[in-house]
Amino acid sequence: MSPTPPTLQRITVLSGGMGGARFLQGLLHGLAGGQVPGGSEATEVTVVANTADDIWVHGLKVCPDLDTVMYTLGDGIDPGRGWGRREETWSVKTELAAYGVEPTWFGLGDRDVATHLVRTQMLAAGYPLSDVTTALCRRWLTPLGARLRLLPMTDDRVETHVAIADPDAPSGRRVVHFQEYWIRLRAEVPAETVVVVGLDTSTPAPGVLDAIAQADLVVLPPSNPVVSVGTILGVPGVRDAVAATDARVVGLSPIVGDGPVRGMARQMLESIGVEVSAGAVGRHYGARGPGSTGVLDAWLIDERDAAQLPALEAAGLRSRAVPLMMTDHDATARMAAAAVEAAFAGTAS
Repeated sequence: MSPTPPTLQRITVLSGGMGGARFLQGLLHGLAGGQVPGGSEATEVTVVANTADDIWVHGLKVCPDLDTVMYTLGDGIDPGRGWGRREETWSVKTELAAYGVEPTWFGLGDRDVATHLVRTQMLAAGYPLSDVTTALCRRWLTPLGARLRLLPMTDDRVETHVAIADPDAPSGRRVVHFQEYWIRLRAEVPAETVVVVGLDTSTPAPGVLDAIAQADLVVLPPSNPVVSVGTILGVPGVRDAVAATDARVVGLSPIVGDGPVRGMARQMLESIGVEVSAGAVGRHYGARGPGSTGVLDAWLIDERDAAQLPALEAAGLRSRAVPLMMTDHDATARMAAAAVEAAFAGTAS
């Protein structure tokens, strides 16, 4: 029998967009319903969101992962697409296309534009992105109270670019913004290299390191391990903070069976030479310990990948196989509960 986890006063989640946001929905649902061991509705949850997907479009600062988390937890997300506003209209996009203004492949919905206008105006006035995010969240997350905070990983400009083959380019390759790779090219061409511009000179946003250091539990949800969680860990000081925290650190695999549940984890993992499997992603994150650069105390994989458990354990990574499909809030709450149990297995209750 697993030990009873201690009271969870603070949980910190390093989140990408859709996968992280859906996990957070289930986590909050499970905390409110008493389904998460040691947790309750009073548990404080801090979300550190990836901002390396950010892009400037038509003069507006767009933060896809921040907005996806904010809209999802504020019940404003389009449930079908998993991004953008519900009941969206597209008059601005249509008019811009009529003028022939590029990029036509990145569409901003009319309701979504308001968020980007507010953000861009505040940034132009000198407010850092962390303060802007707090201001935007007053609309969306106030009903959740002080128990939920959304932080950008950094206030600095960081953007992910992808190198792809291009026989017409002098070098035989060209570099495109991550959003162009994902939206216009649909990730249908191999990613030769991922370059995160500005990451190595960035600093964690205010509150990020404290949220990791002061947590009882740090969670790496089923977000992209390269361009979501990977970029958050790449902000100087963040990986070290995760490695040093007294909190337990647990991750959930975004790979189920022979590929990612959603998104482009396959292309991104292949670009850095990591096998596309739940076990390989766990080993990529690595186990925490003396002399190790790993960040995990425990790793969850899906039941259908249970044959990979021995190799994970041999790599020093305590792992469990449980259902990992986020089919509804209850199923995701059970995933969160399993993550807590795995994180605290083998510790004193």
